[in-house]
Amino acid sequence: MIPAKEEVRNLLDQLPDDATLDDIQYHIYVRQKIDRGLNEIAAGRTLSGKEFDKKMAKWLEPHQRSAR
Repeated sequence: MIPAKEEVRNLLDQLPDDATLDDIQYHIYVRQKIDRGLNEIAAGRTLSGKEFDKKMAKWLEPHQRSAR
């Protein structure tokens, strides 16, 4: 595993010289989200397409009723 400081240095090297602090923070945030997702996959914490559809339908149900 690459140390966090080294990951940030690598990220900074890939960004343009005129990158703003907001740009840098955004790219760090995106990287964290990708890493978290990859860790979830590696740990087997994923949903099949059918499971996802079922959860989304249940979640959207109250919103669909109020839209009528």
